Amino acid sequence: MSVARLRVAPVLPVYARQDLTFVRGEGTTLYDTDGHAYLDFLAGIAVVGLGHCHPAPLAAAQAQLDRLWHVSNLYWTEPMVELARRLSARAGGARAFFCNSGSESVEAGLKYARKATGKPGIVALNGSFHGRTIGALSVTGQPAKRAAFEPLLPHVQFANPNDVASLEAAISADTGCVLLEPVQGEGGVHVLEASFVAAARRLADKTGAVLLFDEVQTGVGRTGSFFAHERLDVRADGVMLAKGLANGLPIGCLLVYDDAPEGFAAGDHASTFGGNPVTCAAATAVCDELTDEFLATVTANGLVLAAGLAELDGIRAVRGAGLMLGAELDCPPAQVVLACAERGLLVGTAGTDVLRLTPPLIVTAAEIEQALAVLEEVLT
Repeated sequence: MSVARLRVAPVLPVYARQDLTFVRGEGTTLYDTDGHAYLDFLAGIAVVGLGHCHPAPLAAAQAQLDRLWHVSNLYWTEPMVELARRLSARAGGARAFFCNSGSESVEAGLKYARKATGKPGIVALNGSFHGRTIGALSVTGQPAKRAAFEPLLPHVQFANPNDVASLEAAISADTGCVLLEPVQGEGGVHVLEASFVAAARRLADKTGAVLLFDEVQTGVGRTGSFFAHERLDVRADGVMLAKGLANGLPIGCLLVYDDAPEGFAAGDHASTFGGNPVTCAAATAVCDELTDEFLATVTANGLVLAAGLAELDGIRAVRGAGLMLGAELDCPPAQVVLACAERGLLVGTAGTDVLRLTPPLIVTAAEIEQALAVLEEVLT
């Protein structure tokens, strides 16, 4: 199919795509239809954590494709069980529900909270983003994204990030769920303070609510630890994962800790493709690659990238953790994104004035230097 036909494909216009069509990826590099190479500092929006076509999940998925693709959740499969065991061990004891996306994992978490507490109230944060389905959108603290689809779910309140008084005012006796992103991604890469998250834990316990962490973007090594909340020293009742879990294959997961309130019973929730053997095989391989040594390099490279960004003209502030960084600009970030792409660097946006950088976790010091040089040229 010609490039021209690809760009006028009969698809619904829900994405403002750049005029680029990619055909191949390897490591931190993408190649378009003309053979041009691009240094990928977006990684599919924090998805391809191990880089494009990483040999470990690639081999695992290919091997599983030769054995078994699908049997439904009426039966067990070895890859699903192995992935659940890996994630439970990382979490210190938890049970998994597998689905296909971050939005689905949030939906599962909201249903778990309702069933476990019997309370309809949900408290989320202003600036948060939890997905595009009706339930996930209802708890997304960005009015512009919700407006066209209202009325959405009732009984949702929003508090301000890192404002304990605001959180206290939002939580009531009817609150059954407190939902937090340890680092807000789409809202501008804002890091939650440990004291604020600890207060959320205390308030949830006081009112009989469950505390859920949306780690769809922050989880699976993105911030330098397997879970971003590890640095907070606060244990939630459940955690949502997706994006980087299978290095680009579609998967979502709700983890409910072993000591959390009981919720789901057989028949309460389901996903036809959840726990797919091919995807779970790839995700298990991803988990095995994220050793302590590997995660230490993510932290170190994140510090190097953040320091380099802070030195560039036109950047007012740098926020984030690990290799999930936001650079607050003094110009519209969309212009910077396009100018970088013209020079072979892929970056994204988060919010109205923030440039988002979420390179593959395998990024090297030389590639960071290359990206910073492009940004310096664009911003000067």
